[in-house]
Amino acid sequence: MKPPVIGLTAGDPAGVGPELLATALRHCPEGVVLEVIGDASPLDPGRSSREGSHRALGALEEAARRAMSGELAAVVTGPVSKKHLHEVGFIFPGQTEFFAARAGVEDFAMLLTGGPLTVALVTAHVPLREVAPMLTTGEIVRVGSLLADFLRRRGIASPRIAVAGLNPHAGEEGDLGDEEERLIAPAIPQLALANPDVSFTGPFSPDTVFWRASQGEFDAVLCMYHDQGLIPLKLLGFHDGVNVTIGLPFVRTSPDHGTAYAIAGTGKARPDSFLSALRLAANLVTGMES
Repeated sequence: MKPPVIGLTAGDPAGVGPELLATALRHCPEGVVLEVIGDASPLDPGRSSREGSHRALGALEEAARRAMSGELAAVVTGPVSKKHLHEVGFIFPGQTEFFAARAGVEDFAMLLTGGPLTVALVTAHVPLREVAPMLTTGEIVRVGSLLADFLRRRGIASPRIAVAGLNPHAGEEGDLGDEEERLIAPAIPQLALANPDVSFTGPFSPDTVFWRASQGEFDAVLCMYHDQGLIPLKLLGFHDGVNVTIGLPFVRTSPDHGTAYAIAGTGKARPDSFLSALRLAANLVTGMES
């Protein structure tokens, strides 16, 4: 059998993506083949342009098309500027939503893993003021089930998932908000029923649950909004964090950092996160630990 192919995009050619991709090509994981998607050559490092944004968008479109056709088993995407992509017609909040749309998938979510933490987000790229109105018990169950499936794919037979509260002190029994009692707590028995091999517990106070997870008490934390999960993840796993779109019919990972225009072309960019994204993609498509 032919080894699975992983497609790599450079992201914005004015950012650090091209140099990180070049490093990744020298560290191909066992059991896979790497292929560059689109033009990955640097373009005016540190200076974004419409040409660069068009190039980044074209690579995304090609990667999605080839992944859906079965040519690519996985896609590892370099960092892009959402603002500059929006200026050339990109209509999505981020690459996560783009790949879900191109795959025709509605049951997807954003997951981050790095250092001692894995977190999944019930809401992602939305303003903070919109988080509480968007939360539903059904959405918590949906994303929690996707998180459980990801942990199984990583070889954890009986995952332990902590469910974070939304409010300070997880609502303090209703004194600091009722979302925990009204929306989050009812999701936990539903999650347990849908995933009998998984331990779901909570809702826990957000100011302690990540420390507990980092000490090994939990395999992952189900978070209610973007920064709730990403702040502790980046604190504890800044250089090796990986963004994963869960729920797609193919694997998609990316480094958990931006274009870093300020250091593009200087040789100062660390490849750790890109390499972690590549290793995780390879592990997920081959079933082998890297």
